[in-house]
Amino acid sequence: MLNIDVYNQKGERSGSVDLPKGIFDIKPNTDLIHQVYVAQQANSRVAIAHTKTKGEVSGGGKKPWKQKGTGRARHGSTRSPIWIGGGVTFGPRNDRNFSKSINKKQRQKALFMVLSSKFNDEEMVVVDNLSFGGIKTKEASKFLDVVSKDILKKERKVKTLLVLPEKNEEIVLSLRNIPSVKVAYADSLNVGDLLNYKYTVVLKDSFPVMEKTYTRLNK
Repeated sequence: MLNIDVYNQKGERSGSVDLPKGIFDIKPNTDLIHQVYVAQQANSRVAIAHTKTKGEVSGGGKKPWKQKGTGRARHGSTRSPIWIGGGVTFGPRNDRNFSKSINKKQRQKALFMVLSSKFNDEEMVVVDNLSFGGIKTKEASKFLDVVSKDILKKERKVKTLLVLPEKNEEIVLSLRNIPSVKVAYADSLNVGDLLNYKYTVVLKDSFPVMEKTYTRLNK
């Protein structure tokens, strides 16, 4: 088993905890991590840009001028792509599909690799308990200062992913106006969040949830 220090909310060491080796002792494969990250980004992409074809733009029901005798080029409709206000040829459409398929076991293995890297690179902090005494952004900000300055020894707040064992409205609402932190849950972690936030703060009770969830997925 792997061992990591546990801190209280004031930044004082309060003990240690054993980490599940099957999750936090996996050798990284950067190619697999990249593949999973790109797939996750692609699957969350929404096609917004949308242009109209000549069959969708309005107007153009009448031939702009007669076929012959005017000295001008022949035209059948002002909806033609060569007219201003006409349809667009080969423009972006909102029915495009950017999704990429990724094997479930690959996705989970990449998650374990990133978690292992966080542990090995000392970018993970474990906290025994967390409470702000209500929905208090000021207290949440103080806690983040403790993590940055007292535990990680950084001069300023670091970009942090906070992992909770279960939903906690008090913590979520206290942190929602702080741009440098995001809340995630132990049973639904993903590679994208772990890579986008350099440091990960984990509540101690999250580890049994991780082990139970991902062990079940392996069966």
